[in-house]
Amino acid sequence: MTINYTFSKAFFQKLLLLTLIGFLSIKIVPAQNPALAQQVKAEFVRAWNDYKTYAWPHDMLLPISRSYSDWYEHSLHISPIDAYSTMKVMHLEEQAAEVEKYVKEEVDFDKDIFVKTFEVNIRILGGLLTMYDFTGDTALLAKAIDFGNRMLPAFDSPTGIPYYWVNLKTGAVKGDEVNVAEAGSYIIEMGMLSHYTGNPVYYQKAKAASMAIFSRRSPLGLIGERINIVSGNWTDTRSHIGCCIDSYYEYLCKGWLLFGDEELELMWQQSLGAIEKHLTEQMNGRLWYGQADMNSGEIINRVVTLYDAYFPAVLALSQKTEKAADFQDSWFWLWNKNGLEPMVYDYGADSITHPSYDLNPEIAESAYYLYYYTQNEKYLQMNVTIFEDLLKHCKYGVAYTSIANVKTKERSDELPTFFFAETLKYLYLTFSDEYNSFLDEHVLSTEAHPFKKSNFAR
Repeated sequence: MTINYTFSKAFFQKLLLLTLIGFLSIKIVPAQNPALAQQVKAEFVRAWNDYKTYAWPHDMLLPISRSYSDWYEHSLHISPIDAYSTMKVMHLEEQAAEVEKYVKEEVDFDKDIFVKTFEVNIRILGGLLTMYDFTGDTALLAKAIDFGNRMLPAFDSPTGIPYYWVNLKTGAVKGDEVNVAEAGSYIIEMGMLSHYTGNPVYYQKAKAASMAIFSRRSPLGLIGERINIVSGNWTDTRSHIGCCIDSYYEYLCKGWLLFGDEELELMWQQSLGAIEKHLTEQMNGRLWYGQADMNSGEIINRVVTLYDAYFPAVLALSQKTEKAADFQDSWFWLWNKNGLEPMVYDYGADSITHPSYDLNPEIAESAYYLYYYTQNEKYLQMNVTIFEDLLKHCKYGVAYTSIANVKTKERSDELPTFFFAETLKYLYLTFSDEYNSFLDEHVLSTEAHPFKKSNFAR
C-alpha cells in the first residue's frame, strides 16, 4: 500500500521554527581541558602541603625561608580560611574537613589586636561564610556571626564609612582616612551575613558605606581615591578603576547581581557611564583606563596597576563583552612582554614603574569570565599561557613565590593568601569541564568566595 504525504509550506516553516527554538534553548558548552584542571588541582595540593609543613596555622607561608608570617601580633589563620572555598570547588574534601574542624575547635577571634577592616572582611568573614554555605554547619555560622559583630564598631563613623582599623576584642577604632576600596567593599560578605542570620543590620551598614561614597561623587559622576571618614572630604581626587578603588565598583555590580538590589544597579550603571565617558583611552591601538581628576575629568596620568585587570570581568558581567575583550587584550599583551605582568605600568610612557608580581589573579579572573560568557577558546588559551608562565617562573621547591622583578625573575619570599583563594581557583574553573553553569548560579566575591544566587528570590 502506498501512502502519499502532502506537507504545506506553512508546515515546513513551523517545523523549522520549532527546530531553531530547540537549538537556541541548548547551552553550547565550550571545549575545556580537564587534564589541565587536574594539573592545577595537583599544584594546589602541593603548595597546600608545603603550607601545612612550614606555616600551619599561621597567616602566610614564606616559601624561600621555609617559614611563616602573621599579619598581626596573633595569627588569624588567614590562609586556611581563605583557601577553603577553593578546596571545595576542587573537591578536596579531606583538606576542607581539616580546615572546618580546626576553625570550629581551635579558632578564637577574641584577641586584643587592631585589624584592617577591609582585609579581614574579604578574607576572614567571606571565608567563614562560604564554609557555612558549603556545609550548613551552624557552628561555622556562629564563628562568622562572632567575627561580623567584632567588625561592626568600625562602621560607627560620622559618615558611615568604616574606620581603617578595628580592635577585635575591645571594638576600639582608628584610622580616619581610607581609600575607596577600603570604604565600600562590604556588601557581599555583610549582605550574606544578614541573609543567614535574618539580621538586616550588616547589609544596612555595608550598603550605607557604599552609598556614602556614591553620594560624594563629582558632578561628572566620578569618585576620588581617598576620603576622610569623619569629614567626608576627599583627600585624593584622582579617579580611576584600579588599586585602591577597584572592589568598590566590583561590589556595586556584584551586589546588584547577588541580592537583586535595584539601588545598587542604578549606582553601578551611573558609575559605569562616567567611567566610560571620562577614563577610557586608546594608546598605540590598545584600550586603557587612565587616571583623571574627579572634578574636571582631565586625564592626569596614565599609570595602571595589575589590579586593574579585574575590570574586564566586571564588564563581562555587565554584558559589555566587546569593551571587556579589548581591555583584556591590553593586559595579555602586557603579560606577554615579560612572561608575567608588573605591579605598576605607565602605558603613556610604555615603562614599568614597579616591577613586582605577587601571584595576582586578576588577569586570569578576567580571562575566565570572558571564556565563560563568549565561549571563545582564545581566553582558554590565555589561561593556559598564564598557568605555564606561573609554572616556569613562580613555582619553587616549596610551593610558589612572588616575583620581585618581572624582567629579571628575581624571587620574593612571599606566598599571598589569594594565590590559594583566587589564582588557582580561576585557572581550575577555566579548565574544568564540570562548572559550565557556575557563573549563572553564583556570584564570586572579590576574594573569589562563591555565593549562590538561588539564596535569593528573584
